[in-house]
Amino acid sequence: MSKGTVVLAYSGGLDTSCILVWLKEEGYDVITYLANIGQEEDFDAAKKKAESLGAKKVFIEDLRAEFVEEFIWPSVQASAIYEDRYLLGTSVARPCIARRQIQIARQEGAQYVSHGATGKGNDQIRFELTCYALYPEVKIIAPWRIPEFYNRFVGRKDLMEYAEKHGIPVPVTRKAPWSMDANLMHISYESGILENPKTHAPADLYLMTKSPEDAPNSPDVLEIEFKKGVPIKVTHIKEGKSKDTPLDIFSYLNEIGGRHGVGRIDIVENRFIGMKSRGIYETPGGTILYHAHLDIETFTLDREVRRIKQGLGVKFAEMLYNGFWYSPECEFVRHCIDKSQESVDGKVQLSVFKGQVYILGRESPKSLYNEELVSMDVQGDYDPCDASGFIKINAVRLREHHRLQGDHRSKH
Repeated sequence: MSKGTVVLAYSGGLDTSCILVWLKEEGYDVITYLANIGQEEDFDAAKKKAESLGAKKVFIEDLRAEFVEEFIWPSVQASAIYEDRYLLGTSVARPCIARRQIQIARQEGAQYVSHGATGKGNDQIRFELTCYALYPEVKIIAPWRIPEFYNRFVGRKDLMEYAEKHGIPVPVTRKAPWSMDANLMHISYESGILENPKTHAPADLYLMTKSPEDAPNSPDVLEIEFKKGVPIKVTHIKEGKSKDTPLDIFSYLNEIGGRHGVGRIDIVENRFIGMKSRGIYETPGGTILYHAHLDIETFTLDREVRRIKQGLGVKFAEMLYNGFWYSPECEFVRHCIDKSQESVDGKVQLSVFKGQVYILGRESPKSLYNEELVSMDVQGDYDPCDASGFIKINAVRLREHHRLQGDHRSKH
């Protein structure tokens, strides 16, 4: 008797291939699900492999367009960045992947879903909170948190032996001494030799970007057009080449950014579950958009609205990192951020060159910049005496502060 049907988030790699066979061994009918979100993958080979290992059904879903439009674009609008540096490429992919996994589970009448996320990482939380939000009755099988599994498979050697015993094809190529996760937004590298935070990243680690020192000796100059904080067109100024669909825009920015080594970071971050981890990321297109959006937003958004929106962007980044995309609070924050972007229309011209993004200029029909008002050569509709009020208010505060500081120092 089958224990029921489980939809397994499947990559075709060693871990999830072993999990597929282990689930069958435990008495489950297994449906595998592989999401195409822009990673380099032989999807046909992965499908044949899953079928050969006994998967009841195999789903391979192309989610690239919805990944950009429904997940990356809201992150661009939010200027979402975690702990001041990380553009959340892994975090933003998980709710996209897990949403389709749940849709398949409901469609197929599966009572269970499963994944291969480690018990020490953030992904287990991101997958599972999405699953519970969208399918409250679902049961989750997380092998790397089940003692019978993780005590049996202590390391890669145990998985390899299990694969050999059960006829699971394994890669014959040398495994990189770190783990890697790739999608349209970025590639992340962690674990292995990178667990020592002092170890420098090897030069051959990076796959998405050239080293800046090997980048072209002339810049690529782009114009990015935004509507309500969302990119709607990118144009290469010199070549006249344009892209105007979300997937094409983002893919093209990845190409340009990758050519110039844009978007590499090496950081230690705070995982939601309480430990620090070292991660290396390359996010070329996302980095270009972060700078361009920041510029057009500052140009068009009211000062006080932007101040509030900045705080909301930090909250959004934390919720996204921690797996709360489908929470009511994150939905509320996304709605507020979306509202703030109503006037964020315009074009930004920028240069991409040897690891850097340089803003060159901007224009917008909704600009709040008044050239006459700010001019040093034209008086315009501004009375210089208006500044005296600001000076007086703050002068009182500063004088009082330093008087009290002086009294305190004289007593000691």
